[in-house]
Amino acid sequence: MNIKTAFSVKTDPQDVVAEIQAQLKGFNPKLIVFFASSAYAPAEIAEKMEASFPTAETIGCSTAGEIVTGKMLTKSVVAMAFNRKALKKAKVEVIEDLNKESFRAFNAFQRYFGKPMKKLDPSKYVGLILIDGLSGKEELVMDRMGDLTNLAFIGGSAGDDLKFASTHVYANGKCYTNAAVLAILEPGVDFSIIKTQSFTELPKKLVVTKANEFKREVLEFNNKPAAVAYAEAVGASVADAPNKFMHNPVGLVFEGEPFVRSPQQIKGDKMVFYCSVKEGMELSLLESTDIIASTKKALAEDRKKHGAISGIVNFNCILRTLELTQKQLTGAYGEVFAAEPTVGFSTYGEQYIGHINQTATILVFH
Repeated sequence: MNIKTAFSVKTDPQDVVAEIQAQLKGFNPKLIVFFASSAYAPAEIAEKMEASFPTAETIGCSTAGEIVTGKMLTKSVVAMAFNRKALKKAKVEVIEDLNKESFRAFNAFQRYFGKPMKKLDPSKYVGLILIDGLSGKEELVMDRMGDLTNLAFIGGSAGDDLKFASTHVYANGKCYTNAAVLAILEPGVDFSIIKTQSFTELPKKLVVTKANEFKREVLEFNNKPAAVAYAEAVGASVADAPNKFMHNPVGLVFEGEPFVRSPQQIKGDKMVFYCSVKEGMELSLLESTDIIASTKKALAEDRKKHGAISGIVNFNCILRTLELTQKQLTGAYGEVFAAEPTVGFSTYGEQYIGHINQTATILVFH
């Protein structure tokens, strides 16, 4: 086995890393990817994970819930270890200040791989991105990366267990805020990407006629106050409309595939979203379906197309987790990932061809 997972629900960070070390005993990792509840002091968990695996690069972030082979957890640390057979190369860089950064990270990648980023083969290399989930900068970063490389970057926005106070990303023993950790991997096996969301498109359309894109605010849908237009679409009063957010978000539908935009709150007549919504966008009202069934189907289709799975990294939206919790299905969701080594976390947003919501973006190693 070239990819292994480990986890701990102990409360003391020293005990956590000792337990994870014990579970990975005899395994020589090249890269450790870990996700840690905000219950752990960020600087301490980052430093101790790095110190415990001195021969490996370590990257991770804070979470709003954790996923590990067969389980959905809270207040835990979960980790995935890759050896040198699983990964031929792994280069980690940090965008340390999302307000100022000129993407020096990409110059470092170019030097390491010995070729322009546009020349890296997207069938051989894949990117991971972990980003401060309270920065509001995900769209800017993903758009800029799309200009610089043809590689797929997949990842999630760090969480803090729904406190919405401070989220952190980790790289090689250091802890960062208002930052992003990037890794470019050259797997020693084939890989694929799954984007799955459990929604069906309803016939109702909401056209963004007035928005403040940088604040993620919609002022008007269909030339009406946004809150009023959304409430009418879901058949609720404006006061009751927030209760419909989880089950009836909106989405930009492209070739039958929804790219979800989840409402966060109603503020007077306007609506605030978890990701950017632009003027002129035609959004479809969506309705939630069966998360368990759609995830099983996505994994089954991936296995059929690409073969057996040796590892899974799952970036699963916190709103999906909240829905699973509400329906008492967290155990069933964990079991979907019982057959293969899996690690993941509940995110404040997902990254894949941009920044999206209420989606699971999943990197699969074969």
